[in-house]
Amino acid sequence: MVRRGLARALAVLGLAALAGCSGTEAAITPPPGAPAQASCGKVNIAVNPWSGYAADAAVVGYLLKTELGCQVVATQLSETTSWAGLSDGSVDVILENWGHDDLKRKYIDGQKVAVEMGLTGNKGIIGWYVPPWMAEEYPDITDWTKLNDRVELFRTAKSGDKGQFLAGDPSFVTNDTALITNLKLDYTMVYAGSEDKLIAAFRQAQKNKTPLLGYFYEPQWLLTDVKLVHVPLPRYTPGCDSVPDKIACDYQPYDLDKIGRKAFVDSGSPAAGFIRNWTWTNADQNEVARDMTQNHLSAEDAAKKWAEAHRTTWETWLD
Repeated sequence: MVRRGLARALAVLGLAALAGCSGTEAAITPPPGAPAQASCGKVNIAVNPWSGYAADAAVVGYLLKTELGCQVVATQLSETTSWAGLSDGSVDVILENWGHDDLKRKYIDGQKVAVEMGLTGNKGIIGWYVPPWMAEEYPDITDWTKLNDRVELFRTAKSGDKGQFLAGDPSFVTNDTALITNLKLDYTMVYAGSEDKLIAAFRQAQKNKTPLLGYFYEPQWLLTDVKLVHVPLPRYTPGCDSVPDKIACDYQPYDLDKIGRKAFVDSGSPAAGFIRNWTWTNADQNEVARDMTQNHLSAEDAAKKWAEAHRTTWETWLD
């Protein structure tokens, strides 16, 4: 994502369980007269540090294992490290890519080691948010041009004389430092440290009615519980974010996509066809992410629960 951090033990343990499974289940049998399906073998999935991506990896990994007999290896990586893995062969697929036109130019157009594998179906939105109580009590708080008039509300021990802008995981690639500078806002970046801590901060701010301005995004299950209010920045237009240090516009809306290692995609593995076909909705992702983070299900149990309830959806992903 330009985004978003999850280092959640349940998710890691669940995904590790998927990684340890071999292809003991029978692969799908082709109809009489059809060529035999290629063996799936091992599939290396990068897992980036936010709960929505963990939900992607849980469901895709579970179905690759149970339906195609794949050995799934899921590895927690940052976004940029995931792309480097496509080059050195340690990563076969990135399941949720948020833009990264610069990395596409490097690894797809330049090195030619990666290829686009189509859209996930998820719609991504990144932006600045406040808890709903603030929008009710301070109606002008959603006007970015008035933020300097409200600096005193957002001062913290960590921000000093400036207002605090709360970011998430330091590994998230964001525009916020440039936005604060170029919009001439009297604020400073403070990192929550992870997606979990960012969520906890917004929950606490709403519960205790304490001021908070910070980075957030969707799809994200929290938004079904706490209706964070978006603070629109100057309208995004194509190209307004082309020079990173000069960005002074809001984030672009993203149609999230999948990126594969070219050699993996060209290998004939049925996993590549499955991942190409895989698409779902923000609601699907939030359902699984909520089960993993709030209902304390392992990645495998959350994926199994979703798969049992949505068979007609995932059967169309089988190539």
